[in-house]
Order: sequence, then C-alpha cells, then structure tokens
Amino acid sequence: MDWRANLVEDDAGVREVLEQSRRVAVLGIRSEVQAHKPAYSVPAFLQKHGYDIVPVSVHGEKEPILGRPVYSAVADIPGDVDLVQVFRRPEDIDAHVPDLLAKKPRAVWFQLGIRNDAAAEKLARAGIRVVQDRCMKVELMRLLQERQLGGALPV
Repeated sequence: MDWRANLVEDDAGVREVLEQSRRVAVLGIRSEVQAHKPAYSVPAFLQKHGYDIVPVSVHGEKEPILGRPVYSAVADIPGDVDLVQVFRRPEDIDAHVPDLLAKKPRAVWFQLGIRNDAAAEKLARAGIRVVQDRCMKVELMRLLQERQLGGALPV
C-alpha cells in the first residue's frame, strides 16, 4: 500500500478517523487554568461527547486534567491509543515523532493551523493515518450535525 493513502485529506477520511477513535491522547494539552485555550477547550468538548481523553503534558502540568492523570510522553500511556491529537507548533512536532512511532496509534491529528509534512510522511510511512490542519471540535460538530445526533460519539 502506498504510504500517501495514510494522509487523510478528505471529509470521508476525517469522519472515519473520528468514528474509529475512542481513546484520544492529547499531546500539548493545557490545564483548566487555561480553559480559554483550544488545547483545553477542544479536548473538554471531545470528552463531553464520549471520547476517552488521556492528557500528555509538554508544559509541566502534573495535576490531573479533565479528571485524568497526566503523562509526560505518549509512549508512557498504558494500553492502546486510537488517536493522538497534537497541540504543538509545527516546528516542535519533529521532536515528538519518535514518541508517536513508539506508541503507534491508529491516527495522529495535527490541530487547526498545524502542518508538518515531513513528520506526517514519517508517521504515514509507519502505517499511521495523519490528519493535518483541521480542528477536531469543528469536524465532530459537523459530523454530529450531519447525522442529526445529539448523543455521544464514537458510534
């Protein structure tokens, strides 16, 4: 299979990633003190809609976030992770690629405004699906609206 097939660039692929993900590690999550930032508000929204959020701090947070223990690396999370949502500047992502490859989630999602094609290629070549420069909250809201669901996802 061509590795480029793991680069998710269409709405159908985005929907598939959302539907097939349950446990989401959030790399670069912020604490409740910064609830106004997307790195807190987006995972909080996802949690309210049925996703199991696993915080991964890069900002030194040690206390639980969203009621969940905080990990310092994705590879430190016990058990499988379906998706890693990334809230890091594009130039900071390269340093996290070995950690992501070690955990080998089904997918990695670079939040809106975040694009790193070199990192995306490394992940895609390892069989990991990659979404870039899209907001999970916006995409989930659109999916819920399309389906006219008021309930929880993933289905």
